[in-house]
Formats: sequence, C-alpha cells, structure tokens
Amino acid sequence: MTRERRPVSARALILGAILTVAALGFAIVGTVTFAAQRDRILTSVDARLASQVDALDQVSDLRVIVEGPRAAGPDSDDSFADVSEFLRAAVSRLIPGRNEATLALIDGDVVFRTASPLSAAMADDSAFLMHALATAEQTDPEAPDVEIANATIGSVDVRYIAVPVEVAGDAGEGVYIRAVDVTSELEPVTASVWTYTIAALVILVAMGIVGWFVAGRILSPIRHLRETADSITLADLGARIPAQGIGDISDMTRTVNSMLDRLEGSVDGQRQLLDDVRHELKTPITIVRGHLEMMDVDNPADVAATRELGMAELDRMTRLVEDIDLLSSAEGDQFTIGPLDIGILTERMGDLVGAIPGHPWRVVRTAHGIVHGDEDRLLQAWLQLADNAAKYTPAGSPIEVGSDMALDGARMWVQDHGAGIPHSSRRRIFRRFDRAESQRTVGGSGLGLAIVDAIAKAHQGTCLVTDTPGGGATFTILIPVTQGDPNADLPAPVRAGDVVLQREATG
Repeated sequence: MTRERRPVSARALILGAILTVAALGFAIVGTVTFAAQRDRILTSVDARLASQVDALDQVSDLRVIVEGPRAAGPDSDDSFADVSEFLRAAVSRLIPGRNEATLALIDGDVVFRTASPLSAAMADDSAFLMHALATAEQTDPEAPDVEIANATIGSVDVRYIAVPVEVAGDAGEGVYIRAVDVTSELEPVTASVWTYTIAALVILVAMGIVGWFVAGRILSPIRHLRETADSITLADLGARIPAQGIGDISDMTRTVNSMLDRLEGSVDGQRQLLDDVRHELKTPITIVRGHLEMMDVDNPADVAATRELGMAELDRMTRLVEDIDLLSSAEGDQFTIGPLDIGILTERMGDLVGAIPGHPWRVVRTAHGIVHGDEDRLLQAWLQLADNAAKYTPAGSPIEVGSDMALDGARMWVQDHGAGIPHSSRRRIFRRFDRAESQRTVGGSGLGLAIVDAIAKAHQGTCLVTDTPGGGATFTILIPVTQGDPNADLPAPVRAGDVVLQREATG
C-alpha cells in the first residue's frame, strides 16, 4: 500500500518562492560585485609587475638584453662587469612592496633574493623555478608587453614576471623574477565575501521567520474558509468566515460569505418548498384513499362518483406540479433580459386577457417607454395577476389592466372590484401555499402570487398590493428602469394627460 503524499501548503510554497528569489538576488549581486573587485585588484597587480621592466631599464647603464624593445643598444657604455653584478644591483635597488618578492637566477641557480617568506618559498620550490625559466625562455624579444604568468607555491597563488638578462662579455644567462602574492592581495575581497555571505544568510533567516508569520496572517482567511467549508453540512449552513484582512483577501471573505448566504437561502427555500408540497399533497391523497376504501364496487353510481372525485384531485395535483415547475424556473434565473417596449407589452396583455371568461376587461392606460426585462416572463406574471383577479372577483364585475411609466420604473397593474386583501395578509400572500383570510374563495395551488413575486424579484423589482377605490385590490408589478442595463436611456415619464383608452372586451 502506497502512502499518500501530503501536499505542500500554500504558505510554504509562497515563502519558498520568496526566499528562492531573494537568495538568487543575493547570489547574483554578490557574484557581480566581488568579481569586479577581484578583477580590479588583479589589474593593479599586473600593472605593478609591468612597471618592474621600466625600473630595470633605469638600473641598466650597460648593454643589458631585456625582453622586447627594452633591450639596450649595442653602443651602450659598459658599467657592469657581468650579469651577477647587474642582478645584485637590480635586487638591491628595486625594493619589493607589500606581498611582493624578488629572485635573481644565473644559469638556473638562485643567486640573490629578498628577505621574505615568499621569496624563500619560491627559491625552495623547484617546480616554480623550472616554470619561471621556461617562461623566460619563451619571451619574445619583439613583444611590446611583459608576459605575466600564474603559479601556485604551496597554498599561495602568485602572479609573476620572468625577465631574461644578459651582459655583453659574460656568458651567464640571468633571469630577474618579481612575484606578487595574489592570495594575500585578495584577502580583503575574500573577507568581504564571507561577511556578505553571513549577512545574506542572516537576512534570509529573518525573511523566512517574518515571511512565515506574514504569510500565515494573509492566508488565515483561506484557512478559515477551508475550516468553514469542512464544518458546513446540510443540517447546518450557518457557519461564516470572520471578516479580516485587507484588499483582495477581504473581498474574497465577503464574497464567500455572500455565497454561503445565498446557498443557505436556497437550501432553506427548497426545504420549505418540500415541506409545503408534502403538506399540500397529503390532502388529495388522503381524500382519494378514503373514498376508494369506502367505495361500494357493486354500486355503479358510487364508483362513478368516486372516479370523478379522484380525477378532480389528480387534476389539482397536476396543476400543483406545474405551478411548482413554473416557480422553480422563475427562481432559477432562467431569463432572457433585453430591451422591451412597455406599450407593446400592454397591448399584448390586452389581447390575451380578453380571452379570460366571466368578466369585462378594460385596458385603461398604456405607458410608452423602454425597460429591460424578459418579455415572456413579465407577460406570464401579469397574466397570473389577471387570472388571480378573475378567480376572486364576482362574476360580471369589471377588471382593469394598465401600465404607467414614472421615474422609479414601469408599473404594470391589474385592478379588480372584489373583496380586497386585508392589510395583515398583504405580505404573506406572496409566500408559497399561503392564501389570504378573507371572503375570497379558496382555490388553486397557492403558488400563483409566489410565481409573480419571483419573476418581479428576478427583474430587481417588486409586486405590491393596494386598495382599489370603491373596493377591491390592485396588484402592481414595479420594474425599475435602471435594471438590466444601467447605461440605458431613461424613458420620459407619462403625465396624467397621457391616458389612452385602448380597448374594452368582455369574456
């Protein structure tokens, strides 16, 4: 069985990325800085070595053959008897500086040297002497510059020049060697490198400690989000993330809490709907079952009556299921929002309500303007209000429909002359399966006004109930003119004189 690897936390990944970038930055800056310092020091060492050739020219008053163009001419005045005398004068007069040493060789043997540990080490290192003699033999008399060579003596790196020297009349082959201890010259740079490295490590450790706590602080809302998500169940959707952090983190907290609020509301609505449906279905099921149990199968009249009652109850349950489906689609944001002419919508409403029997219908006012909404859904809600008015208004009573346009939005209303709605019931009638306690007859599924309210809210509007002058109720759907497209042009409000008596129809 393989053990599942635990994923690396976001906190560790963020901190690791920051420290990696910081370490690379320190390394690049340090490398470039100290490489430049090292090159500057080596350039200075090379300049010091090259200056020794000019110094040898000043010592030489004789016919001294030095490398390149610095060799004396054949007519020089002889003042040194041999190579040994010249090398003694050169070693004694050209005093070496700090971290420098001088050797003088004749025929491969060390004859003179300065009193320093480096010169002693050079004189005792046969490999170095052989390397220096080979360098001197390879000197090109025509070359304008001195060849500067590198060597290692023990644990010390040196840069040196090996200048061949000859005096006319002396067969001896002399070599003048000046070397510089590069290791000692670079000690300040090496010390700076170590100091910089230690300081960079200390800074990285400090960044790691501070970054660990800062990253934890910044990511705490995400951790709380994970803990909150783990604690949420269908039985308890009330957990919320504590509001903390700034900027995007705070915005994320508010967004997630808002999402949880909507989720909780949706689940509560579904639970309520299921409870209401269960409650509403109990009655027809109980009625049908009771009549079936009491039915006399040998009595055709009883069988026919029971069948008729069962069919009626099944029809009621069918209407209930259809209304639930309509309510679900109205609450599910299944809308096609677009610009629509409220006047054209009113004309269509007038054509459709004329087919509802039992009442004379009149379109008493038509508004003119553009709103943004779903034409089919708004027409569905408006027709639902008309159907509701037809059910609860005495037969033959007139019902008026119309529309208005004002600064706050478009109003589409249905006005009946029935028993009216008590003030105490005007809020709860829009709840599922709720009906007003009034003289209105009880019927339908109790979902009609809930569907209207859901459609209005989906358009960022509302449905209102007011009294009709002379008795009855007026249901109004208010759709804000700014909903849907806040940049749309606002239609001009309709004045009281802009009333159009469009049609009167009787069913």
